[in-house]
Amino acid sequence: RQARNFMAILLLSQGVPMITAGDEVLRSQRGNNNAWCQNNPLGWFDWSLTERNSDMLRFTREMIAFRRRHPCLMHTRFLTGEEREGRRFPDVSWHGELLHRPAWDDPRSTLLACTLGAMESWEADLHVIMNMGRKEVQLFLPEVPGLQWYRAIDTAREAPEDVLPPEQQVVHATAACRVAAHSVVVFEGR
Repeated sequence: RQARNFMAILLLSQGVPMITAGDEVLRSQRGNNNAWCQNNPLGWFDWSLTERNSDMLRFTREMIAFRRRHPCLMHTRFLTGEEREGRRFPDVSWHGELLHRPAWDDPRSTLLACTLGAMESWEADLHVIMNMGRKEVQLFLPEVPGLQWYRAIDTAREAPEDVLPPEQQVVHATAACRVAAHSVVVFEGR
């Protein structure tokens, strides 16, 4: 699950995701960041990893498809948190265990959440929760009249339930959600 968490956080982040060839199939250079000049197994790509780690490859493909569906993950300007006319949410709203209360000043905090407002009229709003703590938490989702949340990503679930395309998502029926320890959960709001 740790590799899926890292890939999810990377592909949910603003900016250009820096993925090295093979990250999508758990290829390792054993700490060598300059393996281009190694003409040995350290620098070679082991194609059998695509079969051995096919779940990670599928997860990465689905995460890339998810990112492409969400321009709010690819801002070219700094996020401000300011209200935007005609939108349900600002470009970003930060949260902790409570909505709108991120624990910026708590060095022991292991949870961070944010709501990313859609940039395009066809795009869904996102609510991202990253629980890197050792315990499951229960959190509330932002409530907006007429908006329903759909679980799109949950790294604690087994494949292929860890990333779901919109047509396979179901409405999250309650105001609160459970987030497993060491997991990333993303809801799409439509």
